[in-house]
Parts: sequence; C-alpha cells; structure tokens
Amino acid sequence: MSKKPIKSEEELEVYQLAYAVSMEIFEETKNFNRDEKFSLTDQIRRSSRAVCVNLREAWAKRRYPAHFVSKLTDADAENSETETWLCFAKDCGQLSPEKHSELFDRSRQVGRMLGGMLRNPKIFCPPATDTRSPASDS
Repeated sequence: MSKKPIKSEEELEVYQLAYAVSMEIFEETKNFNRDEKFSLTDQIRRSSRAVCVNLREAWAKRRYPAHFVSKLTDADAENSETETWLCFAKDCGQLSPEKHSELFDRSRQVGRMLGGMLRNPKIFCPPATDTRSPASDS
C-alpha cells in the first residue's frame, strides 16, 4: 500500500507530536508557581511552541532545500531548549519526576524525528523545476 502524499505540515507526525507536547506543557505550566511566570513558564511555553512554528516555516520553504534544512535546524534547536527547560522545571520542583520523564521522552522522540528529516530532507522537498525560458538555453 502506498502512502498518500503529505499536503500540509499538520499531516507530519513530527508536527502532530510536537504540537501535543507543547499543549501538554501549556497545561502543566498553569500549575507552576507565580514567581516563575516570567522566567520558566514563559520560556518553556515559547520554546515548545517554536518547534511547531519552525516546522510550519520549514514546510513553507521546502521548495528551497537549504532554507528547509535551516528552519528544521531551528526547530531542532528549540526542541533542545524545551528539553533543558523541562529539566529546570523538574529541578525547581515545578514538574514531578514522572511528568518530566514523560514530556522529556516525547520531546526526545520529536528530536529523533527532526533528525531523520534533517538526514534526508529531499524526500520532503518537491522536485526542482527549471525556471529558465527555452530562449535562454542558447
């Protein structure tokens, strides 16, 4: 059975997982101490959401493989930042070790999926088209 072509970034498994992780982080951070509002809470929410935002930007730029890879690299960096903030949240007593482990493991899965895309970006990029006019060949 052949797979249907992916028509939008929302169909990517990595996007769906990253979005779910971001939403779960949002829910968990509602319970963080108020004194963490402008440091830990805002930072972990921002970085986890940025994974999805950068995936959308990568998808929009996939006609240009170098730009696609650049935005995927940004998504991977934001995902790594999210993992760091998850560790801070656990060590600062804002996340239980169990919840940290669950979110961290899912974030690592996002990272592995992004790594796979970075190793083989061409399968996600449409074929290059020759934009030269026939007259310019001479």
